[in-house]
Amino acid sequence: MSDMDPESYYDELAEGEWERLDRDPVTRMEFANTTAYLARDLPESDRERSGADGRASSHVLDVGGAAGRYTVWLAERGHDVSLVDLSATQVALARENATERGLADHVTAEQGDMRALPFADDTFDAVCCLGGPLSHVVDADERACAMAELRRVARTDAPVFVSVIGRLAALQDIIKFNLDGSHGLLGPIAETGDYTADLVAERGDGEGWAECHFFRAAEFEAELEQAGFAVEQLVGLEGVAARMKHELSGADGEAIEDVREVVRTLREDPVAVDFSEHILAVCRN
Repeated sequence: MSDMDPESYYDELAEGEWERLDRDPVTRMEFANTTAYLARDLPESDRERSGADGRASSHVLDVGGAAGRYTVWLAERGHDVSLVDLSATQVALARENATERGLADHVTAEQGDMRALPFADDTFDAVCCLGGPLSHVVDADERACAMAELRRVARTDAPVFVSVIGRLAALQDIIKFNLDGSHGLLGPIAETGDYTADLVAERGDGEGWAECHFFRAAEFEAELEQAGFAVEQLVGLEGVAARMKHELSGADGEAIEDVREVVRTLREDPVAVDFSEHILAVCRN
């Protein structure tokens, strides 16, 4: 049976998480659609607008930032970024990636747990939790604790960006790629969204990846609102292209651009949001 502990999984994945967001047309849509909302709603980062203490105008937290794909994007645009991740391997890679790009002075990376963030209250001008780290907190009470931590470290009225893994796409993934070995997971995941080692051992083939809670869009919005966030927009990051990596891998550039455009057009449509592999919530603290 495979080890489904998230920390172990991402330690073993190593560079794979950095590579994931530039691996194929669909993962590139996830990254492009996410950064479109970051660019729209993040505070200004102009380092000429420093305060008397020399602090840059914007300090952003990247929770569960893994090897730093979003951290690097943020730092390249003038933000100072603090990354925290459960995986020591991912934290080391994040430091390497920042250093290789000349961004080490603007990036800090440390190992930590999103349920107990190692920062003072009201520290950050914006908070990001992108690519699904919140989904790896399966227990509902612990997830509520993690959301409370995101709020605690964000300043009043700061933008907060959280993306999670969608339940409908996860079910589609089982049907499409591993039906014979995992069909027993379909009912329980459809009902609860929880994907655990115990479930995989009991109802699947014993082989899985990191434990997860897969979200429906309405559930995600409700949990964020219960945590005290004002949810301004839900976004389907892959939308109608969800689970279509293989189909698009051989398509020509013009065809892929047409798919990108329809995903952009529909990304705030509620049905497209719920169908997406990753659901982004744009919130205000």
